Amino acid sequence: MCDVLDATFLEVLISSLSLDCRLASVTAFLDLSAAFGTIDHSILLQRLPAVFGIQSIALRWIESYLSGRTQAVMVGGVLSQPVPLLFGVPQGSVLGPLLFSLYTQPLSLILPKNNFDYHKYADDTELQKAAQPSDFSSLCQDTTVCVADVKSWMDSNKLKLNEDKTELLAIADRLRLSQIETTPLTFGSSKVPFTSSAKYLGVYLDQNLSMEAQISSLCRTCFLHLRKISSIRQFLSTESTSQLVSSMILSRLDYCNSTLSGLPSTSLNRLQKVQNQAARLVLRKRKTDRATPLLRELHWLPVASRIQYKICTLAFRHFEGTLPVYLSSKLVSYSPLPTF
Repeated sequence: MCDVLDATFLEVLISSLSLDCRLASVTAFLDLSAAFGTIDHSILLQRLPAVFGIQSIALRWIESYLSGRTQAVMVGGVLSQPVPLLFGVPQGSVLGPLLFSLYTQPLSLILPKNNFDYHKYADDTELQKAAQPSDFSSLCQDTTVCVADVKSWMDSNKLKLNEDKTELLAIADRLRLSQIETTPLTFGSSKVPFTSSAKYLGVYLDQNLSMEAQISSLCRTCFLHLRKISSIRQFLSTESTSQLVSSMILSRLDYCNSTLSGLPSTSLNRLQKVQNQAARLVLRKRKTDRATPLLRELHWLPVASRIQYKICTLAFRHFEGTLPVYLSSKLVSYSPLPTF
């Protein structure tokens, strides 16, 4: 299972490699209904020793963690009799996502069998496969077959794939997008159309990876919070405002910003305007004041530099051997030829 940053960066990286090879890819974002609440305890407790070798005290500890839980319903002030919970893991717990990932581990055998790349983060699963634009119809058929295999496995393991909320995204450059026919695909009893952008782990991905949908969403959200902070700025100290802006604005600008690497300055300038306005708000400056000295005073790196810093961090982890294999294997070290 990926962490959030790695999973999103890996998705964009693989899609970018497909674009560089002039391929078209289909990406399916699967949605599960009440995923954490439908895990069968008996299946999970059988899978833990059989697949992961968890036995003895560790297995009994997990069994005791899951057992003894009850639930009741209150209607009109009348409380029903409690019934034992034989399904589900506690939501919001540390173990919840981990147990769900262990429960769905067999999917890692089904998806490669269909020659699909995949990324999982808890109950968010994304499938992707690329091909020549001329083979796009065959690629869509492969996607239908793969999703059907996933649905069959989930049905047998008491999970519910929500076809109506599953999203499809065709990724290619503008020229090749105009050459392919993106007709809706049939998953179960639902026809799922291709969308122009899809949200994956909080990041909007569009058809040609211009990231315009993500940038527009960021600007809209950040300016909304800046207006709210501005309305109470007179009651806040500079330090409190800086902390508030860092938690509500800068954290959003930094979230998965490695996916914005390589974008033209015209796109990043929109985000830079957000940061400039945030700096003026913290230091109580006018809109006409230059932002560069303000950023230096606050010790804030500009947006482009923050993205470059994140990429350098990933590269450092790659060379140090601490980057996960599923991501490090996609990177190729460049060694320049000697000059004479």
